Amino acid sequence: MIWNPLIASWRPAVEILILTVAIYYAFRFVRGTRGAPVVTGFLVLLLAVALVSSLLQLRELQYLLGAFSAFFVLAVLVIFQPELRRMLAELGNLPLFATAHEQRENIEVIIQTVERLADVKIGALIAIEQSILLQEAVESGIKVDCEATPEMFETIFFPNNAVHDGGVIMKGDRIAYAACIFPLTQRQDLNKSMGTRHRAAIGLSEETDAVVVVLSEETGTISVACAGELIRPLSVDELRTRLTEILQEAQGAKRDKKAA
Repeated sequence: MIWNPLIASWRPAVEILILTVAIYYAFRFVRGTRGAPVVTGFLVLLLAVALVSSLLQLRELQYLLGAFSAFFVLAVLVIFQPELRRMLAELGNLPLFATAHEQRENIEVIIQTVERLADVKIGALIAIEQSILLQEAVESGIKVDCEATPEMFETIFFPNNAVHDGGVIMKGDRIAYAACIFPLTQRQDLNKSMGTRHRAAIGLSEETDAVVVVLSEETGTISVACAGELIRPLSVDELRTRLTEILQEAQGAKRDKKAA
């Protein structure tokens, strides 16, 4: 048939294009995650063994490598479980937890809290929950379930308070948990001056879609962690702008997706 030569010519090109796009987005997904060094090292080792077995015509080793590929896919799913969970949650049509007006009020509560704590040099770590339940990603934590106010945040983070260590989880306009231990990032490219609070903020934002506000006790520096990236230093006005951009624009995107 006349179409057979055409099909034979464009099919390999389409396959190469699909593989190229898949590999590109796979590398983008892996880059910057905690499991990236593990996967990179394993791939280098796997490619080296595959090259040696091909050059030396080691048939048994080639067979074992082919059979091992299924286990490699399973290992990737296990290693990148937090990242995959976050990606799938972002793709889903999840309900909105607050209106734009309520979101602005919540942002102002955080702004006032940061201003007050900065004046008295008290550190803070506040995680704003979005679509992923943060309690699944943190260790320990004391249930509080009270209205989020600057006064309550001050009470929680006051140095002599029994629950001042750790982070706070904010759900909507309420403080859900205090004294939470967030997962620390394993990134090696961070500034050595970053303390545990900043590494915990980055770590939680890597595993979830939370927005984490950090106030340094030593320097009073304000930072925001989102999607594995830490933005600092920020002024109070810049913090308000960043939170508005991240939270309200994310809310608008979910609304548009739901309407579509």
